[in-house]
Amino acid sequence: MTGLEHVLNPPRANLGADTDRRRFAVIALISFLTLVDLFAAQAILPALVEKFQVSRAAMGFAVNASTFGMAVAGLGIAFFGRRIDRRSGIWISLALLSLPTTALAFTHDLTVFAILRIVQGLCMSAAFTLTIAYLSEHFSPIQAPGALAAYVTGNVASNFFGRILSAVVAGFGGLEINFFTFASLNIAGALLVRLTLKKTSAMMQTSDDGSFNMRGWTYHFADGELRRVFAIGFLILFVFIGTFTYVNFQLVALGLSPMTLGLVYLVFLPSMLTTPMAGKLAVRIGAKLGIISTLGLAIAGLAALLSVSLPLVLAGLALVAIGTFLAQAIATGVVGGRAVTDKAGASGIYLAFYYTGGLAGSLVLGQTYDQMGWPACVGVLVVALLAAIGIALPISSTPGPSRR
Repeated sequence: MTGLEHVLNPPRANLGADTDRRRFAVIALISFLTLVDLFAAQAILPALVEKFQVSRAAMGFAVNASTFGMAVAGLGIAFFGRRIDRRSGIWISLALLSLPTTALAFTHDLTVFAILRIVQGLCMSAAFTLTIAYLSEHFSPIQAPGALAAYVTGNVASNFFGRILSAVVAGFGGLEINFFTFASLNIAGALLVRLTLKKTSAMMQTSDDGSFNMRGWTYHFADGELRRVFAIGFLILFVFIGTFTYVNFQLVALGLSPMTLGLVYLVFLPSMLTTPMAGKLAVRIGAKLGIISTLGLAIAGLAALLSVSLPLVLAGLALVAIGTFLAQAIATGVVGGRAVTDKAGASGIYLAFYYTGGLAGSLVLGQTYDQMGWPACVGVLVVALLAAIGIALPISSTPGPSRR
């Protein structure tokens, strides 16, 4: 075991609050480096539209094509990942991620760009799903919630810093330097995982004997509560991507330059503080009220996006981010609570719905923006969240086991 491996795998005698903080900081950093590419390109969408000379809808769809790869790989790992060594799978996925990221700097064809984004999504999702499995299997039941919360916090940070970094680097060095920079972050993530995670045997079992069992997936879809949560996940990312992709054009219309556009994503900073509270919120008021109240907060934020006042728009974006991240964290907890067995399968299905919703949001909102403008986009987003709230109403406050 290397010195760095002791950070995540310390001797029991050294366990304590300081050790946990160090381990959780490393976990958050791994999450950040895993997902930093996912939404970073949204911050340079106007520059990409200018480079490729295509419509905003077409470029938005291509940029967010990574979510299709995320959905496909999430299901693939849930199906076939039980035999994959976690550490090897994670660091190899991140190393491979650097290849399509680098290739993005050289393409001038929109179709090739979209394909490369899909490949990025495949690599990111493989690393993401395997890391979640590693944390669930490697940490004790007492430590696992803290480890998973750290990973979600790193995810929020990647949304925040990734967009800012992309806008700033592209503003100073151009689009090519931007993609080279993110490729170097991919390599850094692979090295961090290689040096800090302990090699373990594959443990993502989909049935009691470790073999694949399709009946487990059938039970997930037969569970009405899980079906509702899958649909809510779809709508959450539908709204999140629809908002934070096309609001960039509205912000430019309000007078922001492409470089200052990256600073707008400081609105994610409050989410880094509130997202770790999702578990406590769900325990205190129940999962149903937790989802409904946080989505209601996001609706209030969407209403503010109709303003022509930049401070009010930024406040609205902060509320949308807080509400959707909290709702996503609570919904993920419901999936874990309902699925007593085959949790990997249930998580894979949820992630597939979640990221498919993101791709749909990119497509639908892009067409809406091009044909009817920003106010119509906001209207579609509000309707989507109202639908999610309606779907959440029958959910029980305390998740019970999935029917077996």
